[in-house]
Amino acid sequence: MSTPVRVQLWGFVNAFLVPEEDGFTLVDTTLPRGAKKILAAARDAGTPVKRIALTHAHGDHIGGLDRLVRELPDVEVVIGARDARLMAKDFSLDPGEPQVPIRGDLRGCETRPTRTVSEGDRLGSLEVVASPGHTPGHVAFLDPRDSTLYCGDVFSTRGGIETSARANPRFPLVVMGTWHRPTVVVSAQKLRDLEAARLAPGHGPILDKPAAAMDAAIARARHALKN
Repeated sequence: MSTPVRVQLWGFVNAFLVPEEDGFTLVDTTLPRGAKKILAAARDAGTPVKRIALTHAHGDHIGGLDRLVRELPDVEVVIGARDARLMAKDFSLDPGEPQVPIRGDLRGCETRPTRTVSEGDRLGSLEVVASPGHTPGHVAFLDPRDSTLYCGDVFSTRGGIETSARANPRFPLVVMGTWHRPTVVVSAQKLRDLEAARLAPGHGPILDKPAAAMDAAIARARHALKN
């Protein structure tokens, strides 16, 4: 069992310290003020952060990155190749992508990734799963050791589980930053088909045995897109 340490900022933005043989893989960095809390959690665990894996380039996921890199100069920084452009404030769209503006907190950052990844790559124990839609280059990370799925903002569980293709009135912030909702639904189904044992989202609690809840959220999103 590779139980992650969930670090919350302000009760609604998550980062996860995932245990590895050589230290922690940190999934996302929350907002700038979250860096201090993440570093404290790693110190309390007595385990160094070896790599930072970013699901996407929105500010509530990369906001703490610059400070973390200053404190951890040897850390590896990894993000999907497509969203690496958003980190550098390149908001251009590729031919073949839905030609709608990219939305959300696009503050960018000074840090540049030491490595970019795509579908099927690995970092530490985590497998990269392409899951675009919330942003053009969003990725999720699957830990095959215990089947935990770090889904970023494809799903949120705060105020009840929803995909980022459908507004949750109890927590609307995620859908407000979504780039292309139909693509989110395709990615949500792809993640559901992985049959994960646990769902660890960017916002909200970790959900055990999430399959039925994921199915219901996808069905609601499909219905919303039709109406």
